[in-house]
Amino acid sequence: MSATVGERPAGRLAGLRRRLLRDLRNPLFRNGYALMANTAITAVLGMGYWWLAAQLYDPADFGRGQAVITAMRLFASLTALGFVGALARFIPVAGRRTPELIVRAYVIAGATGVTAALGFLITLPWWGPTYATLGGLGPGLFFLVAVLVWSVFTLQDVTLAGLRKATWVPVNSLGYGLVKMAMLVGLAFALPRDGIFVSWIIPAAMALIPINIFIFGKVVPRHVRQTESTARPLALREVGRFLSGDYPGTLSILASVYLIPVLIAARVDEVTFGYFSMAHTLGSLIELLAMNMATSLTVEGAFERHRLASNSRRALRRAFMIIVPVVAVTILVAPLILRVFGAGFADRGTLLLQLMAVAVLPRVLIEIYLSGLRALGQARRLAAVQVCLAVLVLTGTLLLFPRAGVNAVGYALLLSETLIALAIFPGLRKILKHGETSQAAVPPGSA
Repeated sequence: MSATVGERPAGRLAGLRRRLLRDLRNPLFRNGYALMANTAITAVLGMGYWWLAAQLYDPADFGRGQAVITAMRLFASLTALGFVGALARFIPVAGRRTPELIVRAYVIAGATGVTAALGFLITLPWWGPTYATLGGLGPGLFFLVAVLVWSVFTLQDVTLAGLRKATWVPVNSLGYGLVKMAMLVGLAFALPRDGIFVSWIIPAAMALIPINIFIFGKVVPRHVRQTESTARPLALREVGRFLSGDYPGTLSILASVYLIPVLIAARVDEVTFGYFSMAHTLGSLIELLAMNMATSLTVEGAFERHRLASNSRRALRRAFMIIVPVVAVTILVAPLILRVFGAGFADRGTLLLQLMAVAVLPRVLIEIYLSGLRALGQARRLAAVQVCLAVLVLTGTLLLFPRAGVNAVGYALLLSETLIALAIFPGLRKILKHGETSQAAVPPGSA
């Protein structure tokens, strides 16, 4: 009897091991798991980084550093985030034009981000005292360089995913996170006001050269050879048409992800923003888990469109299997997680983190649907869903802020993503069954 009981856990463990090994032979799961592992590494090292920052830096400097990083990421992502879907969609079929596609994305994203950041610096007095630290030629130039670096850094991950080499993404994040933490400690006394921002950017700049040598020197040539027989002639006009439909929606999502924190920073003091930003950062990392498997689905949908329905079902099951326990644990232990950084973080950030965690559940459905639309090239529907979601989140946040304060962001996300998930559900069912969409998938009045 005891032998039988002892054999059951061993049998289950062996079954899980076989299932994992089988999944890792499937590019859909291999890329998806790698991106999820990257998010987990980013979360763990990020918590360590911000814990050190909370211990080593003054609360005002802590909040200011987070606000500047948020602004930098906003401008760096203006175009870079728009190219995430396009690179995942077209790298698998670009063939010999793959290097050109990647370089053009880098250049356009960097140039657009720097131009927008320059406008931000010119109008700096409009954005409140939190951003006054960027005044002056030296800090302004460093901010512009940071935007350029982060634009390319953002696109490296999706480039590797599009090349079916997402397993290298967590390796890059691990190295970046460790160097960033070491530099944060080193700069705590040398640059107490700006050490957080500087330690965030310098390691990213250091990582650009080796990663892109690897991409263009080894991975891209191998990808071109392996896909030579299946790649089709890719006209850049086709990419442009896709972006013309995808980018407005992506820009809307960008507004809800990055613009909202900047608006919050302009409305509250630096210490309050520090409390808000820590909870918002952790909540965004959980939301990123929903996007990871979806990005892999876009890539595989471009490689093998005939398997879109089965891959979508698999991606949805795996995403919920991983995310539901993460959400449940986050809801239960959110106060303990935030109390690691200090009592103020737990008192003023717990509800926001819990609301954002619950909002990830409907977000899984939305992301799987959006990935299916990208794989099918349905850019107009893609934009319609994203624009509707962003408008709801921004409007909800602005309306609720006077009553709910920073928790308005969590309430707006939960309500908006639930409504959109209900609206797109008929179209999602069609993708899951047949690998195609229906008109019912577009929210009313948005087509």
